[in-house]
Amino acid sequence: MNAQIKQIAERLRGLRDALNISIAEAAAKCNFPEADYARYESGTSDIPMSFICLVAQTFGVETTALITGEDPHAGIYYVTRKGTGVAVERSKAYKYRALASGFRHAKAEPFEVTVEPNNKPIHLNSHPGQEFNLVLEGTMQLKIADHELVLFEGDCIYFDATKPHGMKALNGKEVKFLAIII
Repeated sequence: MNAQIKQIAERLRGLRDALNISIAEAAAKCNFPEADYARYESGTSDIPMSFICLVAQTFGVETTALITGEDPHAGIYYVTRKGTGVAVERSKAYKYRALASGFRHAKAEPFEVTVEPNNKPIHLNSHPGQEFNLVLEGTMQLKIADHELVLFEGDCIYFDATKPHGMKALNGKEVKFLAIII
């Protein structure tokens, strides 16, 4: 697993240790399977961004602190210039760029997501809240619960993120989209 995933896992463990709670208690507070929580905290597998946001929200910490180890400081505005932002590469297939990582107490988590094309089935995940996706480049297949859609450049969708959802790039080309987790 890459070094960034291992560092995030260490911060997850550190948060739980600081709260003086067990993995079982942390998982229960997040309403998340204990085995998955333990696996993500071990740093031996990919950690979904939705899980990081869930833990941050549940325990009242900044998502940025879990991703980077640094607390955000901006309270009036935060500018992210083109091509910048905190990069989170969970796997070769998905790359996230946090677009509001320096803003304290953000009510939403905006990310620029790049998905590389592959022949694997769509991996589904879910998280509390809602999500907005706007396709910036490419064509994306999106599955939400039992619904499958194809979104083209300029298309957007707003959905219930508690429903299992996932996406993949189509036509052998990467897709970039803006994802806002609310």
